[in-house]
Amino acid sequence: MMRTKFLRRVILVCVGFTGLALTQAVFTKAQVGGRIRKVEDGVDQFRRWAESRADQGQAAKNSGATTGRRGRTATESQKAQARNTKDDLEDALSDLNRSTNRLRRKFDPTDKWMETRPQVDRVLDDARRINQVMVRGHYGSQAERYWSVLRASINDLARCYGLTPLGA
Repeated sequence: MMRTKFLRRVILVCVGFTGLALTQAVFTKAQVGGRIRKVEDGVDQFRRWAESRADQGQAAKNSGATTGRRGRTATESQKAQARNTKDDLEDALSDLNRSTNRLRRKFDPTDKWMETRPQVDRVLDDARRINQVMVRGHYGSQAERYWSVLRASINDLARCYGLTPLGA
C-alpha cells in the first residue's frame, strides 16, 4: 500500500516535469529575431495609422468640417477629451516604439538572446498601457485590427521568453 502511493507520486512528478519540458520550446536566435522584427513592424504600422488619422483630423479641422455624424458641433469639453485620448495613444505608442528599439539594440550584439528578457518585459509593460488606452478610447475597427495583430506578435515574443502574454 505504502509502496503504491510512493510509486504513484514518483510517476506524477515525472509526468509533471515532462509536461513542463514540452511547454518550454527551444527557440533559435534567428526565430526570436524574426518575432522581434514582427513586433517592430507592427508598431510602425500602428504608428503610421495613428499619424495619418491625426493628419486627417487636422485636414478636416482646417477645412471647417467641425460637425459630428448627426450634424452637431462638438463642444469644447468633447474636443478636449478627444485631444487627451489621442495624446494618450500617441504617448503609449511612442513608449512602445522606444522599448522595441531598445530591445533590438540589446538583442543584435548578444550571443545569448535570453539576456534581453528585461527589455522584453519592458515591451510588455508598454503594450499593457496601450491595451488600457485602447479599452478606454473609441478608435474604431481599423485601430482594433492593428492592435490585435500587434498584440498577437507581442504575445508570441513573450512566450519565447517564458513571460506572461497580454490579455485580450
